[in-house]
Amino acid sequence: MYLGIDVGTSAVKTAVLSDSGTLIDSSSAPLAVSRPQPLWSEQDPEHWWIAANNAVCKLAPDIRQAIRAIGLSGQMHGATLLDADNRVLRPAILWNDGRSAAQCTTLEARVPDLAVITGNRAMPGFTAPKLLWVQQHEPAIFARIAKVLLPKDYVRLRMTGDTASDLSDSAGTLWLDVSRRQWSERVLSATGLDTSNMPTLHEGNALTGQLRQEVADAWGMPRVAVAAGGGDNAAGAVGAGVVGVGDAFLSLGTSGVLFFADDRYRANPQHGVHTFCHALPHRWHQMAVILSAASCIDWAAQASGLNSATALLARAEQRGRPAATEIFLPYLSGERTPHNDPSAQGVLFGLTHETDAGAMAQAVLEGVAFAFRDGLDALLDCGTTVDAISVIGGGSRSLYWGRILSSVLCRRLVYRDGAAVGPALGAARLALLAKDGQAIEHVCTAPPVLHVVEPDDELVAAYAARIDKFRQVYQGLKSVFPN
Repeated sequence: MYLGIDVGTSAVKTAVLSDSGTLIDSSSAPLAVSRPQPLWSEQDPEHWWIAANNAVCKLAPDIRQAIRAIGLSGQMHGATLLDADNRVLRPAILWNDGRSAAQCTTLEARVPDLAVITGNRAMPGFTAPKLLWVQQHEPAIFARIAKVLLPKDYVRLRMTGDTASDLSDSAGTLWLDVSRRQWSERVLSATGLDTSNMPTLHEGNALTGQLRQEVADAWGMPRVAVAAGGGDNAAGAVGAGVVGVGDAFLSLGTSGVLFFADDRYRANPQHGVHTFCHALPHRWHQMAVILSAASCIDWAAQASGLNSATALLARAEQRGRPAATEIFLPYLSGERTPHNDPSAQGVLFGLTHETDAGAMAQAVLEGVAFAFRDGLDALLDCGTTVDAISVIGGGSRSLYWGRILSSVLCRRLVYRDGAAVGPALGAARLALLAKDGQAIEHVCTAPPVLHVVEPDDELVAAYAARIDKFRQVYQGLKSVFPN
């Protein structure tokens, strides 16, 4: 059996595959985010390690004993700063942290061809601008930095003692020459670092180390090898079989992602599209990223008094029709694609005396879908075409939301087995590839189809008019968002 561990933002999840690649079991352990100041988003790396231990130990003892290799996936971009003794210097600054907008401008001025090297514009979510912020605001901490690791790679360090990373996750740091698949000395130097501060790089299906004996004993498994793995989106693509040109998925996690696989490097950063290495050799991918997706559902459930995301989704489905006047901007943590606007804020617009919890729930589901449509349009401007999109992430459990998304995107959505644990499933597949050396095409197949959602002609027409209003609300309010 093969174990995948996904270090997410809201939870650490695991997935276990049989030798034939069948999903056997899964587990999770929750995480919380700290927001001590406006625009800040942090986590204590120790909490990742505690949650990883809890999630693994929830698996049955006989399953743990049968594990042959482990793969890792995780939230991207998080700046985990370590001293020379591998001690954490401060809470990790996460992917949805918006404090470093000024440092993005500084970095692009220092490296005018940054987008050519990295395939991306500088955005506060990326790791490199965060280090410039630390250098400016916490110089004593910056002076002690020996290593900068991504979240899953800090967990790897605790598992194996190795400082290693994969290319897909590392592409999200803004320090990688994405076309050449190697660290860029120029960009590192512009942030006061060099390659000695970075982990060693590996393809996602390569082995990077072995479980330390004390960890193996605590987890009740042999001292198995650990694969490099991938960033959560690339690993999710491996789990969904999105590895060839024209393959695509939509991820409904804390954030939202539209992911298109490619066999060559084709950057188009001016529309906020991300171009990263895939978790598999000689492959790349493009992404449109919205910073708040399923997290909007959690927020709306609490704000409306419905207490749970499940209750909010049920209320919207019970209502069963598009919102009348309400428009929701899902920019609770700012936005990336296509706006690159860390100051953007969430807005519930168009309230009337008739607005109730059901209308609010419907507007939130639609607002996230409209943000995805903006992302899809940015990807299509790159010359990409796609007919069907696989759906992964926790939000994939709601087919009602799927009907809204399909009609807004005007694309067929395909729901597959194991979608809710997509990145962990992909990490387990990367472990299988690394250990057994099987062909990528044999392992990275699309899981069985559970449901297919087609666009509804009436909803397509209704949402075509409403998305124009959605865009007008953002443009009208953009000047009053705080800088």
